[in-house]
Amino acid sequence: MFDGYDSCSEDTSSSSSSEESEEEVAPLPSSLPIIKNNGQVYTYPDGKSGMATCEMCGMVGVRDAFYSKTKRFCSVSCSRSYSSNSKKASILARLQGKPPTKKAKVLQKQPLVAKLAAYAQYQATLQNQAKTKAAVPVEGFSWGTYINSNSFTAAPVTCFKHAPMGTCWGDISEGVRVEVPNTDCSLPTKVFWIAGIVKLAGYNALLRYEGFENDSSLDFWCNVCGSDIHPVGWCATSGKPLVPPRTIQHKYTNWKAFLVKRLTGAKTLPPDFSQKVSESMQYPFKASMRVEVVDKTHLCRTRVAVVESVIGGRLRLLYEESEDKSDDFWCHMYSPLIHHIGWSRSIGHRFKRSDLTKKQDGYFDAPPHLFMKVKEVDAAGEWFKEGMKLEAIDPLNLSAICVATIRKVLADGYLMIGIDGSEAADGSDWFCYHATSPSIFPVGFCEINMIELTPPRGYAKLPFKWFDYLRETDSIAAPVKLFNKEVPNHGFHVGMKLEAVDLMEPRLVCVATVTRIIHRLLRIHFDGWEEEYDQWVDCESPDLYPVGWCQLTGYQLQPPAPQSSRDSQSSSSKQKKKAKSQQYKGHKKMSSLQLKEELLDGEEYGFLQGASDQESNGSASYYIKQEP
Repeated sequence: MFDGYDSCSEDTSSSSSSEESEEEVAPLPSSLPIIKNNGQVYTYPDGKSGMATCEMCGMVGVRDAFYSKTKRFCSVSCSRSYSSNSKKASILARLQGKPPTKKAKVLQKQPLVAKLAAYAQYQATLQNQAKTKAAVPVEGFSWGTYINSNSFTAAPVTCFKHAPMGTCWGDISEGVRVEVPNTDCSLPTKVFWIAGIVKLAGYNALLRYEGFENDSSLDFWCNVCGSDIHPVGWCATSGKPLVPPRTIQHKYTNWKAFLVKRLTGAKTLPPDFSQKVSESMQYPFKASMRVEVVDKTHLCRTRVAVVESVIGGRLRLLYEESEDKSDDFWCHMYSPLIHHIGWSRSIGHRFKRSDLTKKQDGYFDAPPHLFMKVKEVDAAGEWFKEGMKLEAIDPLNLSAICVATIRKVLADGYLMIGIDGSEAADGSDWFCYHATSPSIFPVGFCEINMIELTPPRGYAKLPFKWFDYLRETDSIAAPVKLFNKEVPNHGFHVGMKLEAVDLMEPRLVCVATVTRIIHRLLRIHFDGWEEEYDQWVDCESPDLYPVGWCQLTGYQLQPPAPQSSRDSQSSSSKQKKKAKSQQYKGHKKMSSLQLKEELLDGEEYGFLQGASDQESNGSASYYIKQEP
């Protein structure tokens, strides 16, 4: 059974039918199951008993783990099959070097739990094979080594609701026991042993084999969602042997009693954990679906693109009319940058019409219900108006929050916004944010939260004061009450590690750190790069992932820049990264470094030294009062 150590003996198993097994399946618990000891333990080895070989299938294992009084067979199935004449014939044929005939195969009835376990293992194997094909290892980088050597902490999986298992991670924490392959073993077959989670880092867990106590010499990192990690009891239901590691075999003479004592009352994974992992990695978007997505060369408009591939929920989109398939754009399926076909027309957004006269064969429009829904707003009363001032994250320079203006009010709560002082004459660099977007803020947000506000380019009256600027431009500030002030209990803390998309080149997922938290706004730093490339990101952004996400989904992770290249970032590395950014986001504006140099010129204008960040996980009044 999944919730204990019991395995069925030959007598009880032979009398059980599939109907009886179905009745025995208990409802799945909402929290992690507690390991119980029912007084019978047949699957755990006794160190004194030595090894045995199954006379039916040839599997080698610890003798005490075998079935029947004579310990001749590794499982009930092998014991029964041996008595079958057809199986005896297959054994004889195998001994003679001949393959067994189809007639020699005997189908045995198995308990429902065993069938489910076998099916789950089969699904996990297929999933693991798919991951292996897609995975691109990063040579020389290991999250485990990186975290251990620097004593880092990682953001928990529960911080990422859009990621696999983000909403059903449960109580998985240090101390949870699992069954994993035993790599400290000289047996020719794959055997397992029990390990406990010593440390969690996103999806990754540092495991220690049971019996090693405080000895960390054989500790190892692995992905909790991998196909080789199972709840305690899986070996019993699957007929797999549990063998203690060779290093500690001498420590105890009765491993059975040791395990009963150590594991009774401990927590393990839910029995359906692997099934939940598989279900959470099913994505509704499929190749050949058509969507509307922002035009990376002209942010003010959208274009039609086709889903070329889906990896971990991230879409590689090819713009229609792309002849060499290099004109692509990467984003998550929950990104606010993609919409269903017809969205632009419905709200009055600019749209680049395709020269294709008809839809290409094999392509089909993605259903509207697949896209992330925005909150409904009431624009009937007091609402945003053209010309109102606000503060906004610059999509062309995500490290900066800038002085901005509402240039056009669209339907359904959408706004076209421009960055003051650097707008194109034709409005081609306006960008669309929804009124509830966490990337726009009321006047004064940066000042009250001690964030550097980027003034309009060429504005000479420094330090920048909103009151003076509004008077000079004969403008009004957008009312504070119209902005989204919800602050979810996100769980992030300064210093936490994660994997984050470089939104200036969204095909890259990089090793990153949370360096500031302003309510729901996170400052993301890319390890190994200078602060100039930091990005402001919302805590619920679909472009943030737990440690181990790339390994789980088969996406390539970009490691931190090596020390040798950090010293030269001020020259070649900066220019290289800026060039890449232009490829994905169109016409790059003046970089934040150049802007700072132009603004400073002897003035002290930056983050307040010694000011503590506000790490709020709840709603708060964080806007200053607007001056009359």
